[in-house]
Amino acid sequence: MEKAVEEPPSSTVLLDHCHFSQVIFNSVEKFYVPGGDVTCYYTFTQHFTPHRKDWIGIFRVGWKTTREYYTFMWVALPSDISKELTKQQEVQFKAYYLPKDDEYYQFCYVDHDGVVRGASIPFQFRPETEEDILVVTTKGKVEEIEEQNKELCKENQELKDSLASLQKQNSDMQAELERKQEELETLQSISKKLEQKVNEQKACWETELLQLKEHNQKMSSENEKMGSRVDQLQAQLSTQEKEMEKLVQGDQAKTEELETLKKENGQLLLSLTQQREHQKKLEQTVEDMKKKETTAAKKQQELMDENMDLSRKVSENKIICDVLQREKERLEKENDLIKRENSRLLNYMGLDFDSLPYQGPTSDQEGARPNPGLVYGNPYSGIQESSASSMKHFACKSGFADGICDHTLEQQMQTLLLNCPICQKAFLASEKQIFEDHVFCHSL
Repeated sequence: MEKAVEEPPSSTVLLDHCHFSQVIFNSVEKFYVPGGDVTCYYTFTQHFTPHRKDWIGIFRVGWKTTREYYTFMWVALPSDISKELTKQQEVQFKAYYLPKDDEYYQFCYVDHDGVVRGASIPFQFRPETEEDILVVTTKGKVEEIEEQNKELCKENQELKDSLASLQKQNSDMQAELERKQEELETLQSISKKLEQKVNEQKACWETELLQLKEHNQKMSSENEKMGSRVDQLQAQLSTQEKEMEKLVQGDQAKTEELETLKKENGQLLLSLTQQREHQKKLEQTVEDMKKKETTAAKKQQELMDENMDLSRKVSENKIICDVLQREKERLEKENDLIKRENSRLLNYMGLDFDSLPYQGPTSDQEGARPNPGLVYGNPYSGIQESSASSMKHFACKSGFADGICDHTLEQQMQTLLLNCPICQKAFLASEKQIFEDHVFCHSL
């Protein structure tokens, strides 16, 4: 069940029934039909004054403290308490907040101190039946009168108890009044003594007043002196104010100069930022150039290595050329010897060497045409062609010497060159280790 946001003032103390008759609940039904709003009627007695924090709660019969309420509503105070206090008041409970069971409940008026000031007769929340209607029509008024009689008797007893309490309070107040009178007499005697002391103090104050007047005259003369001193100080103050104005003007000029310097500083910072960005670009360019330089250095190193390889090959080719040239000279000498031997044999056989049909090469270019695929030409072409032409010439002139010359030429070429059996590349006989390494590389 939902309750109001603000909790009402309540008490956990087990309460008695001495104040239950100060607020009287009127027209309380024996039961209320569930689903409808319930209006609670009540009247204040002359012994009670309501407060804006008073509230009326619905309690289940058998409650012990005011914190056991089921729901509550704040009391609406009359606009004129003095005139409308005795009129019947009312407060309405919405159906949504009312109990849903058929237990017995009662209205209770609780003041701002958490004290119960009135309680109604018990009632229930249940549907109306025909039996209840008959009972109400025949005995309802009688029971209501009996209940009111009981309430009045109860209220009478409470009033008697309240009267005894008030009489006791009156006797207590009289005793208190006598005690206060005794205290008043004591205070009066004390007041007389204080008046005497005040008179004595007054004489002393008059003497002190005369002394103060003399002191005041002295202070007046000193005040005049201080006035002249104040005039001097005011003149100094005006002079200082003028100097202050000059300083303020100088300060304004310095402030303007400072603003100008700040602007220049901002421009310098902008320029410095641009220079830093340009420097970063330059550094990036330098890094790129360093990378290119490193790449170029690597390329140059590769070219230098390649150049060294080519130089080494050129040196080797020069050496091979020299060796082949010497071999050529040796073969030419051998060819001359063979020619002379051939001439001698032909002369011995009665043949003329010049009468033999022979056509030699017309020029050195036809006998030793360089290989276009080599830089320095084929180093073996001159020797091979020269030897072959000599052998063929010898064969043309002497048919019986054909086998001997071919065999001799083949033996000479085998002794001079080493041919690769895979790629047919030729090597000098002096380069046997290179030849073996070359052949081994084909097997890898």
